[in-house]
Amino acid sequence: MSIVKNAKNYPYLLTREQASDFLGIDPKSFDKYIRPHDELERFMIGKHERYTMKSLVHFIEEHSV
Repeated sequence: MSIVKNAKNYPYLLTREQASDFLGIDPKSFDKYIRPHDELERFMIGKHERYTMKSLVHFIEEHSV
């Protein structure tokens, strides 16, 4: 997957809503199936999690069946 091709106008650090939109899934599905994994790299700003497109793509590629 080309990150640049799918980047749209996303900021470098994505919220959970932006991360789920980037992956093409519902935010509730992101919370249930992806977010709980410790392998997903995240950046904390206070109590708020942020994700990079690179870390999301890496996670999906590593956990593909």
